[in-house]
Order: sequence, then structure tokens, then C-alpha cells
Amino acid sequence: MSSTQEETRSREEANKALVAEFMEVFSAGDVEGILSFLSDSATWWVAGTIEGISGTKDKAAFGEMLASLSGLATTGAIRLTPHAWTAEGDRVAVETESYCELRNGRVYNNAYHFLFTVRDGRIQSVKEYLDTEHTRAVFVTP
Repeated sequence: MSSTQEETRSREEANKALVAEFMEVFSAGDVEGILSFLSDSATWWVAGTIEGISGTKDKAAFGEMLASLSGLATTGAIRLTPHAWTAEGDRVAVETESYCELRNGRVYNNAYHFLFTVRDGRIQSVKEYLDTEHTRAVFVTP
């Protein structure tokens, strides 16, 4: 293996480790800790048309959304369990399952595909693909 290939593999493993640590902190519900993984110019995009959740958010707006969602959970956090990983260059893709019990008695258990872009040891962007109808039914529907 060439030194360039070794450097690329090393960077990909470091990016994967960063995302894994991010998911652990996310699962603990530490909003400030979660935000500390993001670059100042980071964006978080969520699929669908769910008011207040879908679309592109900057770091501050993402933090506000997290704070409001964590207040709905009996545990204070949505637990993320990664199941499958792919890392290539600056991109880390993760198939993930969430679980959270809400104060309204509903259970949030969703399947995701996250695409993270990582540069210089910080998350630059995230694309979050999920079952939007389940999200709407659990968080939005009265």
C-alpha cells in the first residue's frame, strides 16, 4: 500500500471514529457537546417537509431544534445506534436506528441514513434521510 493510500485510510478511520463519538454524545443528549463536533459553518439537512424539522439548518438553528426535541423525551435524548458504515475520503455514511420514549407516551424508533462530511477534524455538513411519516406522526401529529 502506498503512503498516499495509507494516509487516506488513516483519515477515513479518523473521520469514522469522530462520527462514532459524535453519535455517542448525541445519544447522551448533551446539546453543547453535540454542537462542539460541528464547524462554525456547518449545516444539517433533514429530508422531507416536516415543519420545524426538515430543511437546512445552520449550527445555531440545529442547536435550537435539538434543545426543543430533547425537551420532549422522557430520557432527554434520542439514542442513535449505528449499524453499518462506509467511509471514503471526507465522507462518512452511516445506517442508523434511533430510539426514544416521549413524554406524550409515543415511541420514536426510526431508521436513518446519515451522510457526514468531515474536514480538519470537524463535521462540516450532515444529510439526514429518515422515515418522515414516522417522524411526523410521533413529533408533530396532535
